[in-house]
Amino acid sequence: MKTILLIEDNDLIRENTAELLELAGYTVLTAENGKIGVEQALATRPNLVICDIMMPVLDGYGVLHIFNQNPQLAGVPFIFLTAKTERADLRRGMELGADDYLTKPFDSNELLSAVAGRLSRFQHLRPDYDLAEGGLGEFLADARRVSNLASLATDRKPHQVPRRQFIYTEGDEPLRLYFVQAGRVKTSKTTAAGKELITGLYQADEFFGYQALLERLPYHDSAVAVEDSTLLYIPAEEFTDLLLRNADVSQQFIRLLAGRERQREQQLVEMAYHSLRRRIADALLQLHQPGGPPIQLAREDLAAVVGTAPESLSRTLSEFRQDGLIELTSGTIRVLQPERLRRSNW
Repeated sequence: MKTILLIEDNDLIRENTAELLELAGYTVLTAENGKIGVEQALATRPNLVICDIMMPVLDGYGVLHIFNQNPQLAGVPFIFLTAKTERADLRRGMELGADDYLTKPFDSNELLSAVAGRLSRFQHLRPDYDLAEGGLGEFLADARRVSNLASLATDRKPHQVPRRQFIYTEGDEPLRLYFVQAGRVKTSKTTAAGKELITGLYQADEFFGYQALLERLPYHDSAVAVEDSTLLYIPAEEFTDLLLRNADVSQQFIRLLAGRERQREQQLVEMAYHSLRRRIADALLQLHQPGGPPIQLAREDLAAVVGTAPESLSRTLSEFRQDGLIELTSGTIRVLQPERLRRSNW
């Protein structure tokens, strides 16, 4: 049974609304002002909050601000009750992350429809998505249903980017979010000694370039197509507005960024402690798509992912080929026996 926290200073409205929600099968917690409401939420995390805006002690804006800042409460769907319909009030609430509005007086159908809509919308997003296990694709599929995130990449002109063409370079101002429709893109940094370090590889159905947008800082790396690719461009202001209006999507992007950081930390650990043979095997397994096309990645790019010289990479690939684990052709690598490749390097 879903728990709803109702914060409303008008006794009659609070009692009637709570009764209606209970008749609809919800568990209802009530509070007569924002301060008590926050205390109730900290004691019992609700599945949804219905909150009046104009209240004594702590108003609705203050309640939503606390919810957004508190990790225990962040991401809870939030519906404002208001008798005010001025655009400035609506805009302020949306910027703070409100998910819906009900203007008083409202009827029972409006209330129950809004509650059911918010609860069904938010239940599709899981608490966590593991990027290493295809979590980004799963998140995009879920976000398409709950927040129309993927719709940003719909009905836009595709841009054909040939192999080795730069998409942006380190120090550029971020102007857009990128979506890979087809192909593969790498992001990388170049050291003072001229050595390239690949910071990310992105393929079909993945976004990239969002970290600089979130940080509001210039790109800290460069992006280049490692094969002929098709990209969709999403203006920065649309992406930012979406995150401001949808707290659930914002929270999930934060989790995805945390997942990326975990991947990078793991990559550093592997480069420091794992054998070269294992690092190359792990990279091939990460790029391998069961039943899909062979890996098309230049030897120098794969060497940069692993953190070794191209000559060392070539020697190890030859060993894998001799063991019957992979097939090498001009410009491609096909993993023939992924399980043997995984087991042979522990």
